[in-house]
Amino acid sequence: MLDRDSLKAVLESLIFAADTAISLDRLANVLEGEDKNEIKAALNELIEDYRAKSGGFLIEEVAGGFQFRTNPEFAPWLRRLFKIGLQKISKAAMESLAIIAYKQPVTRGELEAIRGVDSCGVLATLMEKRFIKIVGRKEVPGRPVVYGTTKDFLETFDLKDLSCLPSLKDIQKMEEDNGEDSAQAPDASPETVQDNPGGQAEDKGRVEEPAPPEENTDETGPGEEGNTGGR
Repeated sequence: MLDRDSLKAVLESLIFAADTAISLDRLANVLEGEDKNEIKAALNELIEDYRAKSGGFLIEEVAGGFQFRTNPEFAPWLRRLFKIGLQKISKAAMESLAIIAYKQPVTRGELEAIRGVDSCGVLATLMEKRFIKIVGRKEVPGRPVVYGTTKDFLETFDLKDLSCLPSLKDIQKMEEDNGEDSAQAPDASPETVQDNPGGQAEDKGRVEEPAPPEENTDETGPGEEGNTGGR
């Protein structure tokens, strides 16, 4: 059995070396013989250690696991280093992503019934960004494919799991608050949105999801930015 400091050091190295967020179960399998409760306690201490340091990176629980992520405060410098701009997706894509996140698994037909417009192109865009993937087929005539969100979606929007999605009531309240803010400050500068920190520092071991076979017909354009906290 490892002492607490040694256990924390091993966990630190495993999380750093992992290509993506590594789960507690996987860590326990690697650390065979160590008590799972002790591993969890050491992880919590490690997370707090990095948080107290307020340094360039943190350990966070996202996408069902643990991952090193760059401190959002330093996102502008990371974007300069990797020469990347703000990640933007269209309003149509954000709308579709929200529907899929809350109603998954969902077919293209079900998505279009809610949106009222063709969604072939926007689905291709979301799959290209690895926010959604085909998760199976619905057991109805024609067996249409159904879509769901990916681990990349959870990592990008800094969610531990789907249960961390805001409730529809919270979203409605935020929309109402934003509407009031807009009415009070109609001349707000667009730079306010672009100052939101984030950005993946590195993309290791990503797996491309296959794009749907339909032709891309939906129009997309610059839209709202997602939170893209990076490793």
